[in-house]
Amino acid sequence: MSTTTTQQVKRGTTLFALVFSSLMITACATAPDSPEGASEARNMLTTLQNDPNLADRARVEIREAEAAVRVAEEPLPKDKAALGEHRVYMADQKVAIAEARAATRYAEAQREQLGEQRDAARLDARTREVGRARDEASKARSDAEAARTSKEEGAAAASRQAAEYQSQIDALQAEVTDRGLVLTLGDVLFSTGSAELQGGAYRTLDKLVTFLNEYPERRVQIEGHTDNVGSVEYNQELSRERAESVSHYLAEQEIASQRLSTSGIGMGQPVASNDSASGRQQNRRVEIIIENPSRR
Repeated sequence: MSTTTTQQVKRGTTLFALVFSSLMITACATAPDSPEGASEARNMLTTLQNDPNLADRARVEIREAEAAVRVAEEPLPKDKAALGEHRVYMADQKVAIAEARAATRYAEAQREQLGEQRDAARLDARTREVGRARDEASKARSDAEAARTSKEEGAAAASRQAAEYQSQIDALQAEVTDRGLVLTLGDVLFSTGSAELQGGAYRTLDKLVTFLNEYPERRVQIEGHTDNVGSVEYNQELSRERAESVSHYLAEQEIASQRLSTSGIGMGQPVASNDSASGRQQNRRVEIIIENPSRR
């Protein structure tokens, strides 16, 4: 090939390259682009699709939004800018509708769940209330049964105590009076005309000691009495000495002295007529009054 021909070929190739480059530049300059705002619509849709609380709650609406976004993303020439804006607007609306519908259904589900939780809490509260009522009723029955049993046991114990108390009174041969229990030591339990106790008196007084030890709250009054034979002064002194003899014996048996009090009544309180021997014998006595327990 000649030099001239070679040069012509080179010039042709260069010209073709220049023309092709010019056509490509022109084509790039005039190629359509996706409308402005389409990428923002895509981002909003993607966020909604990735939200675990919303993505599955509006599937139909999300599919419609997906379709609208794809249409909005289609490139358009610049002379179709108005159409692109409309497509982007529709895509935004579809995404917003899908998001609103999903959010509404999520809220409804939350309310339903809260309602179920409240119902479950009410049921649990009622169950606990019924359980408490049942327990209280059971406790009340148990308490009533225990009270009945206790009352019966108390009544039985009181009955036993009363029987034992009466047995002790009978053993003492004491009389129940408003003043208390009255135990009488007759004249035959003392030496004649003396304050010295005879042997028979000790058996009676020992029974009294046993009784007083069992009822340590009881106080004792010891009163000496005589008939009307002799002077008032003599009978007064003899009655006092006989009362003190009884008191001394009780104290020797460790009955506290503060529980004991003595007095000589003399002939002032006869229980029978002094006109007969039997009457005078009844008047010669020592009365031991075991006071009733104090009421508090």
